[in-house]
Amino acid sequence: MSVLVMLEQRGELKACALEAATKAGEIAQKAGMDLNAVYIGQSLEDQADQLKGFGIKKIYAYENEKLTHYSSDGYVPIVRDLVQELDAKVIIGSASALGKEFCASLAARLGVELIQDCIELDWDGGLIAKKPVYAGKVLSAVRIDSIPAMASIRPNVIPVDPKGDDIPETEKRDMPQLDLRTVIKDVVQAAAGTIELTEAKIIVSGGRGLGGPEPFPMLQELCDVLGAALGASRAAVDAGWIHHSHQVGQTGKVVSPDLYIACGISGAIQHQAGMRTSRIIVAINKDSEANIFKICDYGIVGDLFEVVPILTEEAKKVLAD
Repeated sequence: MSVLVMLEQRGELKACALEAATKAGEIAQKAGMDLNAVYIGQSLEDQADQLKGFGIKKIYAYENEKLTHYSSDGYVPIVRDLVQELDAKVIIGSASALGKEFCASLAARLGVELIQDCIELDWDGGLIAKKPVYAGKVLSAVRIDSIPAMASIRPNVIPVDPKGDDIPETEKRDMPQLDLRTVIKDVVQAAAGTIELTEAKIIVSGGRGLGGPEPFPMLQELCDVLGAALGASRAAVDAGWIHHSHQVGQTGKVVSPDLYIACGISGAIQHQAGMRTSRIIVAINKDSEANIFKICDYGIVGDLFEVVPILTEEAKKVLAD
């Protein structure tokens, strides 16, 4: 019996893969099981050092240029067969946009129970987890006593915490014979320097209070100083002020950064569903009755066009020291 963690990559190992490995290591230790990992992509060799100290016994690396980009036809059969080969009783992945689809497809192929988008995960004779439901208004406690069982972990909620310098063994495997019905021909990359919202440690978001698209460069300047990603509310996206890829909320992306700065965002429940698990929330709004102030850690009642430039300049001073 063993625990298997799925290491997500998109050209390189993602931070959420290391978060999943951290939690999988804790569960394997509590359950008295070995921890193994599976990597599917083009090349793991240059990144293997990142996986030291997580308690991983062996990494099963399926390396092939045809596996560079995720496809259900390619990835799911590989992991399904590996789960059965290793007699894996707990399978852990990431609740990224890609990871959710991967985990759901794999759980269906294996016929096992799956808890998606966990913000807490533990083992007590079975998998126990907490996950947001009802647009984030409620935290649901879930337990799976049957095994095998699966869980996916929301990015940025588990601190990466290797415990030592143990180096896992890597076993390279050939790509099996697969019926690839879909083939990704090209991937359009985000602009250089752009930080993916779901993986960002800091996010600065703008909403209806900006009044138009023109103020977004002001927010981007603050992002550049802080090393943050630029987000937006649905109102700003629906108005055509910024691309949908920046939208945070129930119909956008769910994020859990260390710091979320909401500028001119009223805090409708649909927006809260996408960001209320942020560790620290700062709200800037001239309406003191805005809902965002009910969930924020720090609130600034004021004109964002005055406050944001001051924040930017102060951040420059602090970071320059």
